[in-house]
Amino acid sequence: MTMKSYLLGAAVAVAAGLPLLPVGASAADGIYVPLFSYRTGPFAGSGTPIVNGMADYLNMLNERDGGIGGVKLIVEECETGYDTKKGLECYEQVKSKNPVLTNPYSTGITLPLIGKAAIDKIPVLSMAYGLSASADGSNFPWVFNPPATYWDGASMFVSYVGKQEGGLDKLKGKKLGLVYLDAPYGKEPIPVLEALAKDYGFELKLYPVPAAEMQNQSSQWLNIRRDRPDWIYLQGFGAMNPTAVKEAAKNSYPMDHLIGNWWAGGDDDARPAGADAKGYLSLDFNQVGTDFPVIQDILKHVVDKGKSQTPKEKVGENLYNRGVLNSMIIAEGIRNAQKLSGKKVIDGTDMRRGLETLVISAARLKEMGADGFAAPMAVTCADHSGHNAAYMAKWDGTKWTKGSDWIEPIKAKVMPLIDEASKAYATANAGWPKRSEACDAK
Repeated sequence: MTMKSYLLGAAVAVAAGLPLLPVGASAADGIYVPLFSYRTGPFAGSGTPIVNGMADYLNMLNERDGGIGGVKLIVEECETGYDTKKGLECYEQVKSKNPVLTNPYSTGITLPLIGKAAIDKIPVLSMAYGLSASADGSNFPWVFNPPATYWDGASMFVSYVGKQEGGLDKLKGKKLGLVYLDAPYGKEPIPVLEALAKDYGFELKLYPVPAAEMQNQSSQWLNIRRDRPDWIYLQGFGAMNPTAVKEAAKNSYPMDHLIGNWWAGGDDDARPAGADAKGYLSLDFNQVGTDFPVIQDILKHVVDKGKSQTPKEKVGENLYNRGVLNSMIIAEGIRNAQKLSGKKVIDGTDMRRGLETLVISAARLKEMGADGFAAPMAVTCADHSGHNAAYMAKWDGTKWTKGSDWIEPIKAKVMPLIDEASKAYATANAGWPKRSEACDAK
């Protein structure tokens, strides 16, 4: 896939959201936070722990603190089954309720919502997923994707591999493979991997997995045995991930050379292969486990009181904690928006301001009971991602452990590509809604 074809394909999907007319929504007696979930379908193994973590954190704030700033949070799920059509139906259902933002939790759903967000004035929070180019706040003022983009993640994979090989210059002549879901989500890393292949001289091998074949990857792994890539990056989700890990083990592929992106690091992605998956790596930007005050508060105020859909033994797993981090970003955005606007019940416009000046420092993480839970992050008017570091989580046969230090994205390579892609979107879509307000000072 060329950069041009990638941009064209995604631009068409984004443009599909433009005709929507704005809706006059009345403020609810609280702050309405809809959660797009998928507890059903082939992606439920990933979607369920994520939405459990998201809901439990927000409900914990209601139980422990009475909400945020004295205002209760109205938390409501809408089941999408990870289906774009159902996701857009969810959006139509929730937008009249004055949501402060939407969490599509699917790149396929995110793409058409990008155009709608500017018209309906409802920010889109696509935490480390969605369209990488939307990190540019100048051309995408209503879309946020902290703490890092898929393009950052792909560059971290290359950076890590380069270090293991003795330097990025040692990548010349190597084969790097991408096993990916044949959908917008799976295709996201391709442009940056193609660019880095040219820069560093490695050969990129692509192994698309159709959604209907997620649990039958024999043909892809037959090709992998033929090509013998030195390293593999896995951009999979749901039922695709444990299948890929088991196939790798079955084919005696070295597990420490199979690296998942941060959505391929669920406990249920590695657990089915058990000890055979030992050494499997996955990018990660949150810690696992329950040994954090914030997780203990969730257990105390929500789970132990029977107010959660999460089995207690699942609390603290990787994707559950990912959902918690997602809702921490939401909550801090709300808190910041209340401060900036002087209003207790905020709307989407206020929330956008809150997210554009969001700073979650190490000191603030400690105050939140999350010291060491994640790296500090900041979002600015120009940079809606932050392009923060991640680390390699390593499966030890039964659980995830920390397998590396923090890895910075190759910003010198990624940022120009994001700038190029962002400008291409604005040019390709006539009447693209440009930023109409000055940025708030920090």
